[in-house]
Amino acid sequence: MSLHRRSLGRGRWVATVSAILIVVGCALPWFRAGGAEGIPALEGNGFFGPGILAFLAALATLALVTLPYAMGDRPVAVDRWWVYAALAVIAALGLLLRSVGIALDSGGFGTMLPDRAPGVWLAAAGVVGLAFATAELYGARPE
Repeated sequence: MSLHRRSLGRGRWVATVSAILIVVGCALPWFRAGGAEGIPALEGNGFFGPGILAFLAALATLALVTLPYAMGDRPVAVDRWWVYAALAVIAALGLLLRSVGIALDSGGFGTMLPDRAPGVWLAAAGVVGLAFATAELYGARPE
């Protein structure tokens, strides 16, 4: 048995950081409406409706990054760029559908400004990072 493990690589590092951004972003508020002149504020995060897809895709990305290390020295068939691409598309779809739902239900995109809804912006940055990680993995040499 060899104690030598392959390096993580830049694409997988970017995917890991992006997935963590999405997970943290899903826990933060995604919209805030009301809260002025005695009206209670209405808030929501990424765990409602299709926003959960972004959270689940981020968790799956973290699992996919750690899977080759859990399997030992054997190569893992699902550790390919197209799996990361599919997870990025799922996360983007969840983010987009939840954002459109928020805009339709809570009074427009004004309820998702960065000062009112840091979570949606952080999750969006994570989705963009996951897309860049996919591009990096696509261009990388297979090991």
